[in-house]
Amino acid sequence: MEVNERKTKEMIISPSSSVNVPPFVNIERVDTFKLLGVFVSHDLKWNCHVSYICCKVNSRLHFLRQLKRAAVSCNDMLQFYVGVIRPVLEYAVAAWHTSLSLEMSGQLELLQKRALPLFMAALILIVILTPLTVQN
Repeated sequence: MEVNERKTKEMIISPSSSVNVPPFVNIERVDTFKLLGVFVSHDLKWNCHVSYICCKVNSRLHFLRQLKRAAVSCNDMLQFYVGVIRPVLEYAVAAWHTSLSLEMSGQLELLQKRALPLFMAALILIVILTPLTVQN
């Protein structure tokens, strides 16, 4: 088997940064790499991945604000949130959510709290103003 040295990365997973293992010949040693859309670091902390998620969601929140300015219906904005923003927040969550610090959890919660008022106020008005129907 032949190893492609340009594509192959080496990462030593250890809580200590002072591990003295000689590197493989011509293979780059990294502290963090992206595996199937999730950033994994050598100490198995998720700071890099949460930062990546926050940047990605912030850019998508900008588009949600643009939709609100364009007077797009609340249902369409809700569909945008559920289909475009929420999957970024929830991708591979089973792998990393149990290891989050309170600060990282707070960052992710803040993103959701910033998104909800953009379309929830109008949805609440729709629910309040819609007459109730009695089902037989």
